[in-house]
Amino acid sequence: MFRRIDRRTVLKGVGSTGLIAASSSLGLLTTACSPPPEQKGLPVTVVSSQGTQVLTIQALMNEKRYFDEIGLAPKILAVASGTNVVGSLVGGTADVCIFAGFSQLLAAIEKGADLKILGGASIKGQQALFTKSPDVQYVKDLEGRAVGTGAIGAQLHQVVTALLKKKGVDISKVKFVVIGSSGDVFRAVLAGTVDAGNGQADVLASLDRLGVHMIKDGDYATELPEYTWQASFATTASIRDKREAIVRTLTAYCKAFRYVQSPGSKDDFVKAYLAAAGGRDSEHSTLEAISQWNYLQERKIYAEDLVLSRERVQYMQELNVELGVQKKILPYEQLIDASLAEEAVARLS
Repeated sequence: MFRRIDRRTVLKGVGSTGLIAASSSLGLLTTACSPPPEQKGLPVTVVSSQGTQVLTIQALMNEKRYFDEIGLAPKILAVASGTNVVGSLVGGTADVCIFAGFSQLLAAIEKGADLKILGGASIKGQQALFTKSPDVQYVKDLEGRAVGTGAIGAQLHQVVTALLKKKGVDISKVKFVVIGSSGDVFRAVLAGTVDAGNGQADVLASLDRLGVHMIKDGDYATELPEYTWQASFATTASIRDKREAIVRTLTAYCKAFRYVQSPGSKDDFVKAYLAAAGGRDSEHSTLEAISQWNYLQERKIYAEDLVLSRERVQYMQELNVELGVQKKILPYEQLIDASLAEEAVARLS
Protein backbone atom coordinates (compact mmCIF):
# COMPACT_ATOMS: atom_id res chain seq x y z
CA MET A 1 0.00 0.00 0.00
CA PHE A 2 2.65 2.52 0.95
CA ARG A 3 4.76 2.09 -2.13
CA ARG A 4 1.59 3.15 -3.88
CA ILE A 5 1.36 6.23 -1.65
CA ASP A 6 4.91 7.11 -2.63
CA ARG A 7 3.92 7.00 -6.29
CA ARG A 8 1.01 9.27 -5.52
CA THR A 9 3.38 11.84 -4.12
CA VAL A 10 5.31 11.77 -7.36
CA LEU A 11 2.14 12.03 -9.42
CA LYS A 12 0.98 14.99 -7.39
CA GLY A 13 4.27 16.69 -7.94
CA VAL A 14 4.66 16.21 -11.66
CA GLY A 15 1.08 16.11 -12.93
CA SER A 16 1.60 19.52 -14.54
CA THR A 17 5.00 21.18 -14.83
CA GLY A 18 4.30 24.56 -16.38
CA LEU A 19 5.78 26.58 -13.52
CA ILE A 20 8.56 24.29 -12.36
CA ALA A 21 11.38 26.08 -14.14
CA ALA A 22 10.12 29.54 -13.26
CA SER A 23 9.46 28.72 -9.62
CA SER A 24 12.06 26.15 -8.60
CA SER A 25 13.52 28.44 -5.95
CA LEU A 26 10.18 28.33 -4.11
CA GLY A 27 9.56 24.64 -4.69
CA LEU A 28 6.31 25.44 -6.49
CA LEU A 29 4.49 22.87 -8.59
CA THR A 30 1.33 23.37 -10.62
CA THR A 31 -1.53 20.92 -10.35
CA ALA A 32 -3.98 19.67 -12.92
CA CYS A 33 -6.54 22.18 -11.65
CA SER A 34 -4.96 25.02 -13.63
CA PRO A 35 -7.41 26.29 -16.26
CA PRO A 36 -6.93 25.80 -20.00
CA PRO A 37 -5.86 28.92 -21.90
CA GLU A 38 -9.34 29.49 -23.36
CA GLN A 39 -11.04 29.69 -19.97
CA LYS A 40 -12.43 33.15 -19.17
CA GLY A 41 -12.71 34.71 -15.74
CA LEU A 42 -11.05 36.84 -13.13
CA PRO A 43 -7.45 35.63 -12.73
CA VAL A 44 -6.19 34.49 -9.33
CA THR A 45 -3.23 32.40 -8.21
CA VAL A 46 -4.03 30.09 -5.31
CA VAL A 47 -1.27 28.35 -3.34
CA SER A 48 -1.71 25.50 -0.86
CA SER A 49 0.37 22.87 0.85
CA GLN A 50 0.52 19.48 -0.83
CA GLY A 51 -1.51 16.56 0.45
CA THR A 52 -4.17 14.08 -0.60
CA GLN A 53 -7.02 15.98 1.05
CA VAL A 54 -6.03 19.27 -0.62
CA LEU A 55 -5.66 17.73 -4.06
CA THR A 56 -8.95 15.86 -3.65
CA ILE A 57 -10.83 19.06 -2.86
CA GLN A 58 -9.27 20.81 -5.83
CA ALA A 59 -10.00 17.91 -8.20
CA LEU A 60 -13.63 17.94 -7.05
CA MET A 61 -13.91 21.70 -7.56
CA ASN A 62 -12.47 21.34 -11.03
CA GLU A 63 -14.92 18.55 -11.90
CA LYS A 64 -17.90 20.47 -10.48
CA ARG A 65 -16.74 23.66 -12.27
CA TYR A 66 -17.09 25.77 -9.14
CA PHE A 67 -14.48 28.24 -10.39
CA ASP A 68 -16.20 28.61 -13.76
CA GLU A 69 -19.60 29.33 -12.29
CA ILE A 70 -18.22 32.04 -10.05
CA GLY A 71 -16.21 33.68 -12.81
CA LEU A 72 -12.66 32.76 -11.81
CA ALA A 73 -9.69 31.65 -13.89
CA PRO A 74 -7.44 30.19 -11.18
CA LYS A 75 -3.88 29.02 -11.35
CA ILE A 76 -3.41 26.43 -8.61
CA LEU A 77 0.03 25.94 -7.03
CA ALA A 78 1.01 23.18 -4.61
CA VAL A 79 4.12 23.64 -2.48
CA ALA A 80 6.18 21.31 -0.35
CA SER A 81 6.29 23.33 2.88
CA GLY A 82 4.75 26.18 4.83
CA THR A 83 7.88 28.26 4.27
CA ASN A 84 7.31 28.03 0.53
CA VAL A 85 3.66 29.05 0.97
CA VAL A 86 4.63 32.22 2.82
CA GLY A 87 7.45 32.91 0.37
CA SER A 88 5.15 32.67 -2.65
CA LEU A 89 2.65 35.11 -1.12
CA VAL A 90 5.17 37.65 0.13
CA GLY A 91 7.11 37.40 -3.13
CA GLY A 92 3.99 38.01 -5.20
CA THR A 93 3.98 34.62 -6.96
CA ALA A 94 0.56 33.82 -5.44
CA ASP A 95 -2.44 35.89 -4.37
CA VAL A 96 -4.02 33.76 -1.64
CA CYS A 97 -3.38 30.54 0.28
CA ILE A 98 -6.32 28.31 1.15
CA PHE A 99 -4.67 25.37 2.94
CA ALA A 100 -1.55 25.71 5.07
CA GLY A 101 -0.45 24.84 8.59
CA PHE A 102 -1.82 27.33 11.11
CA SER A 103 0.72 27.32 13.91
CA GLN A 104 3.64 28.29 11.68
CA LEU A 105 1.53 31.01 10.08
CA LEU A 106 1.04 32.66 13.47
CA ALA A 107 4.79 32.51 14.08
CA ALA A 108 5.49 34.07 10.67
CA ILE A 109 3.18 37.01 11.39
CA GLU A 110 4.82 37.51 14.79
CA LYS A 111 8.18 37.70 13.03
CA GLY A 112 6.91 40.46 10.76
CA ALA A 113 5.41 38.72 7.72
CA ASP A 114 2.86 41.05 6.11
CA LEU A 115 0.02 38.54 6.20
CA LYS A 116 -3.59 38.48 7.33
CA ILE A 117 -5.53 35.35 8.22
CA LEU A 118 -8.79 35.27 6.26
CA GLY A 119 -10.56 32.31 7.84
CA GLY A 120 -10.55 28.61 8.56
CA ALA A 121 -10.12 25.77 6.06
CA SER A 122 -9.63 22.26 7.49
CA ILE A 123 -9.89 23.41 11.08
CA LYS A 124 -9.82 19.85 12.45
CA GLY A 125 -7.33 17.20 11.42
CA GLN A 126 -7.77 14.12 9.23
CA GLN A 127 -5.16 12.22 11.22
CA ALA A 128 -4.93 9.92 14.22
CA LEU A 129 -2.29 8.07 16.23
CA PHE A 130 -1.68 4.45 15.17
CA THR A 131 0.35 1.59 16.59
CA LYS A 132 1.23 -2.06 15.98
CA SER A 133 1.66 -2.79 19.67
CA PRO A 134 -1.23 -4.62 21.36
CA ASP A 135 -0.03 -3.11 24.65
CA VAL A 136 -0.80 0.42 23.42
CA GLN A 137 -4.55 1.00 23.50
CA TYR A 138 -4.72 4.54 24.88
CA VAL A 139 -2.54 7.63 24.52
CA LYS A 140 -1.47 7.29 28.18
CA ASP A 141 0.15 3.97 27.24
CA LEU A 142 2.76 5.88 25.22
CA GLU A 143 4.74 6.89 28.30
CA GLY A 144 8.16 5.28 28.01
CA ARG A 145 7.72 4.59 24.29
CA ALA A 146 8.96 6.04 20.99
CA VAL A 147 6.60 8.25 18.97
CA GLY A 148 7.35 9.30 15.41
CA THR A 149 6.96 13.00 14.52
CA GLY A 150 8.10 15.68 12.13
CA ALA A 151 10.78 18.22 13.00
CA ILE A 152 10.67 19.44 16.60
CA GLY A 153 8.41 22.49 16.75
CA ALA A 154 6.76 21.79 13.38
CA GLN A 155 3.05 21.02 13.16
CA LEU A 156 3.28 17.23 13.29
CA HIS A 157 5.41 17.34 16.44
CA GLN A 158 3.27 20.09 17.94
CA VAL A 159 -0.07 18.34 17.53
CA VAL A 160 1.25 15.04 18.91
CA THR A 161 2.65 16.90 21.91
CA ALA A 162 -0.63 18.75 22.46
CA LEU A 163 -2.62 15.50 22.47
CA LEU A 164 -0.17 13.74 24.78
CA LYS A 165 -0.32 16.63 27.25
CA LYS A 166 -4.12 16.74 27.11
CA LYS A 167 -4.24 13.04 27.96
CA GLY A 168 -1.97 13.51 30.97
CA VAL A 169 1.16 11.96 29.48
CA ASP A 170 4.49 12.98 31.01
CA ILE A 171 6.25 14.33 27.91
CA SER A 172 9.65 13.80 29.48
CA LYS A 173 8.96 10.05 29.39
CA VAL A 174 8.25 9.98 25.63
CA LYS A 175 10.99 9.59 23.05
CA PHE A 176 10.18 11.71 20.00
CA VAL A 177 11.76 10.31 16.84
CA VAL A 178 12.00 12.84 14.01
CA ILE A 179 10.98 11.06 10.80
CA GLY A 180 9.22 13.46 8.45
CA SER A 181 5.70 13.70 7.01
CA SER A 182 2.70 11.81 8.38
CA GLY A 183 3.09 9.31 5.52
CA ASP A 184 6.72 8.71 6.51
CA VAL A 185 5.71 8.36 10.15
CA PHE A 186 3.00 5.82 9.35
CA ARG A 187 5.46 3.75 7.36
CA ALA A 188 7.75 3.81 10.41
CA VAL A 189 4.85 2.53 12.53
CA LEU A 190 4.31 -0.32 10.06
CA ALA A 191 8.00 -1.16 10.13
CA GLY A 192 8.10 -1.14 13.93
CA THR A 193 10.69 1.66 13.96
CA VAL A 194 8.51 3.58 16.42
CA ASP A 195 5.80 2.48 18.82
CA ALA A 196 3.22 4.96 17.52
CA GLY A 197 2.74 7.82 15.10
CA ASN A 198 0.31 9.71 12.94
CA GLY A 199 -1.50 8.42 9.88
CA GLN A 200 -4.09 9.89 7.54
CA ALA A 201 -7.79 9.02 7.66
CA ASP A 202 -7.64 7.07 4.41
CA VAL A 203 -5.65 4.26 6.08
CA LEU A 204 -8.64 3.39 8.29
CA ALA A 205 -9.94 1.06 5.59
CA SER A 206 -6.75 -1.03 5.66
CA LEU A 207 -5.86 -1.40 9.36
CA ASP A 208 -6.60 -5.13 9.66
CA ARG A 209 -4.64 -5.91 6.52
CA LEU A 210 -1.70 -3.82 7.73
CA GLY A 211 -1.71 -5.19 11.27
CA VAL A 212 -2.08 -1.84 13.05
CA HIS A 213 -4.82 -0.20 15.07
CA MET A 214 -5.84 3.33 15.89
CA ILE A 215 -5.19 4.28 19.48
CA LYS A 216 -8.63 4.56 21.05
CA ASP A 217 -8.33 8.18 22.15
CA GLY A 218 -5.88 9.13 19.41
CA ASP A 219 -8.27 10.61 16.82
CA TYR A 220 -7.37 14.30 16.63
CA ALA A 221 -10.67 15.52 15.19
CA THR A 222 -12.60 14.17 18.18
CA GLU A 223 -9.97 14.24 20.94
CA LEU A 224 -8.25 17.54 20.09
CA PRO A 225 -10.86 19.55 18.13
CA GLU A 226 -9.54 22.84 19.51
CA TYR A 227 -6.30 22.40 17.54
CA THR A 228 -6.58 24.28 14.22
CA TRP A 229 -4.81 22.53 11.36
CA GLN A 230 -5.13 24.75 8.31
CA ALA A 231 -6.25 28.28 7.53
CA SER A 232 -6.55 30.66 4.57
CA PHE A 233 -4.51 33.85 4.36
CA ALA A 234 -3.08 36.53 2.08
CA THR A 235 -0.83 39.59 2.17
CA THR A 236 -2.34 42.99 2.88
CA ALA A 237 -1.28 44.02 -0.64
CA SER A 238 -3.24 41.15 -2.22
CA ILE A 239 -6.26 41.92 -0.04
CA ARG A 240 -6.12 45.52 -1.27
CA ASP A 241 -5.40 44.83 -4.94
CA LYS A 242 -7.14 41.47 -5.52
CA ARG A 243 -10.01 41.62 -3.07
CA GLU A 244 -12.76 40.56 -5.48
CA ALA A 245 -10.74 37.63 -6.78
CA ILE A 246 -9.96 36.47 -3.23
CA VAL A 247 -13.61 36.77 -2.15
CA ARG A 248 -14.68 34.68 -5.13
CA THR A 249 -11.97 32.12 -4.32
CA LEU A 250 -13.15 31.82 -0.73
CA THR A 251 -16.74 31.49 -1.99
CA ALA A 252 -15.81 28.58 -4.25
CA TYR A 253 -13.89 26.73 -1.54
CA CYS A 254 -16.61 27.32 1.03
CA LYS A 255 -19.10 25.75 -1.39
CA ALA A 256 -16.76 22.76 -1.76
CA PHE A 257 -16.38 22.39 2.03
CA ARG A 258 -20.13 22.27 2.44
CA TYR A 259 -20.60 19.84 -0.41
CA VAL A 260 -18.00 17.24 0.56
CA GLN A 261 -19.47 17.09 4.07
CA SER A 262 -22.98 16.49 2.74
CA PRO A 263 -24.50 13.01 2.27
CA GLY A 264 -24.89 13.35 -1.49
CA SER A 265 -21.21 13.94 -2.25
CA LYS A 266 -19.88 10.39 -1.96
CA ASP A 267 -19.56 9.47 -5.63
CA ASP A 268 -18.02 12.82 -6.58
CA PHE A 269 -15.61 12.64 -3.65
CA VAL A 270 -14.43 9.14 -4.55
CA LYS A 271 -13.93 10.19 -8.17
CA ALA A 272 -11.92 13.24 -7.07
CA TYR A 273 -9.85 11.19 -4.63
CA LEU A 274 -8.92 8.71 -7.37
CA ALA A 275 -7.97 11.61 -9.66
CA ALA A 276 -5.77 13.07 -6.92
CA ALA A 277 -4.19 9.64 -6.46
CA GLY A 278 -3.17 9.50 -10.11
CA GLY A 279 -6.32 8.22 -11.77
CA ARG A 280 -6.01 4.56 -10.77
CA ASP A 281 -9.42 3.05 -10.02
CA SER A 282 -8.08 0.25 -7.84
CA GLU A 283 -10.00 -1.54 -5.13
CA HIS A 284 -7.75 -0.30 -2.35
CA SER A 285 -7.79 3.31 -3.57
CA THR A 286 -11.58 3.22 -3.67
CA LEU A 287 -11.74 1.84 -0.14
CA GLU A 288 -9.38 4.57 1.02
CA ALA A 289 -11.55 7.21 -0.64
CA ILE A 290 -14.70 5.87 1.00
CA SER A 291 -12.93 5.72 4.34
CA GLN A 292 -11.90 9.35 4.07
CA TRP A 293 -15.38 10.41 2.94
CA ASN A 294 -16.95 8.61 5.91
CA TYR A 295 -14.48 10.38 8.17
CA LEU A 296 -15.58 13.75 6.79
CA GLN A 297 -19.24 12.95 7.34
CA GLU A 298 -18.63 12.05 10.98
CA ARG A 299 -16.05 14.67 11.99
CA LYS A 300 -16.94 17.68 9.80
CA ILE A 301 -13.37 18.93 9.68
CA TYR A 302 -13.93 21.75 7.15
CA ALA A 303 -15.09 25.21 8.21
CA GLU A 304 -18.41 25.45 6.37
CA ASP A 305 -18.75 29.10 7.45
CA LEU A 306 -15.00 29.87 7.15
CA VAL A 307 -15.03 31.14 10.74
CA LEU A 308 -11.85 31.05 12.77
CA SER A 309 -12.96 31.96 16.28
CA ARG A 310 -11.08 33.99 18.88
CA GLU A 311 -11.00 30.89 21.08
CA ARG A 312 -9.23 28.83 18.40
CA VAL A 313 -6.67 31.53 17.71
CA GLN A 314 -6.04 32.05 21.42
CA TYR A 315 -5.55 28.32 22.02
CA MET A 316 -3.06 28.02 19.16
CA GLN A 317 -1.09 31.05 20.28
CA GLU A 318 -0.90 29.78 23.87
CA LEU A 319 0.31 26.41 22.58
CA ASN A 320 2.87 28.12 20.34
CA VAL A 321 4.21 30.14 23.25
CA GLU A 322 4.35 27.06 25.49
CA LEU A 323 6.33 25.13 22.88
CA GLY A 324 8.58 28.05 21.92
CA VAL A 325 7.12 28.58 18.43
CA GLN A 326 5.97 32.11 19.35
CA LYS A 327 7.41 34.53 21.90
CA LYS A 328 4.19 36.36 22.72
CA ILE A 329 0.45 36.32 22.06
CA LEU A 330 -0.72 38.80 19.44
CA PRO A 331 -4.12 40.57 19.43
CA TYR A 332 -6.79 38.79 17.40
CA GLU A 333 -7.40 41.93 15.32
CA GLN A 334 -3.73 42.08 14.33
CA LEU A 335 -3.94 38.57 12.89
CA ILE A 336 -7.38 38.35 11.31
CA ASP A 337 -9.28 40.08 8.52
CA ALA A 338 -12.58 38.22 8.51
CA SER A 339 -14.37 40.64 6.19
CA LEU A 340 -13.53 38.76 2.97
CA ALA A 341 -14.74 35.43 4.37
CA GLU A 342 -17.91 37.05 5.65
CA GLU A 343 -18.61 38.46 2.18
CA ALA A 344 -17.87 35.08 0.59
CA VAL A 345 -20.28 33.24 2.89
CA ALA A 346 -22.96 35.87 2.32
CA ARG A 347 -22.79 35.15 -1.43
CA LEU A 348 -23.75 31.53 -0.75
CA SER A 349 -26.78 32.45 1.33
